[in-house]
This record gives sequence, structure tokens and C-alpha cells, in this order.
Amino acid sequence: MDIVFIQGLKIDCVIGIYDWERKIRQDIVLDIEMSADIKAASETDHIDQTLDYKAVSKRLIDFVQNSEFQLVETLAEKITQIIINEFGVEKVKLTLNKGEAITGAKGVGVIIERSCG
Repeated sequence: MDIVFIQGLKIDCVIGIYDWERKIRQDIVLDIEMSADIKAASETDHIDQTLDYKAVSKRLIDFVQNSEFQLVETLAEKITQIIINEFGVEKVKLTLNKGEAITGAKGVGVIIERSCG
């Protein structure tokens, strides 16, 4: 299986467990690897034969910007479900980075892998 990826997708949202976090918007950064068979697209050179990463990005931006989860774990799980269920991806690996949520750390977050079925 081939991989279609989106790297460094920055989206602002409400995320966090603390009262002050519920009152602000924070940037998260997504790195996504999606299993997809791109052979047909390489032969036809047509967007309908591949996983449209722009469509995936637009859907995730809309979802994340309108979400208000407390945990990055919950948000990450919902994102992978959208990719699998709405875009027919068999397997997805997602890195969700909440940025500098801990003093002295360049980034914190989760990395999850999910498969359909």
C-alpha cells in the first residue's frame, strides 16, 4: 500500500482541560500518513483515482476548528475516524502536536495508528 501524507497542518481550536484553555484558541499541528492505492491515479493522471489530500485537509480544518475537546487523545481518535470512514482509507497514522503546552518542551501530543475494521 502506498502512503499519501499531509505534514505540518496547523489548525486553531479550543483544546485542553484547564479553565484558561477553554477560553482561548490554540494551534495544533497534524502530521498524517494515509494508506492508499495510488497506482490507478499514476496511470490515469486523474484526481478522482487517488486520495485527495486537499479534500481531507479541508474536512479536518472544518472539524477541528469547530471542536472543543478536552483531551488531545479524543481529538486524535475523532480525526482518524473521519479519515477512515469518510475517505475510505484503510490505515492512518496521525501525529497530533499541541505545541509548547509544557514549559521547556518544543511539543507534546500523541501519535496513533488506526485501521478500518
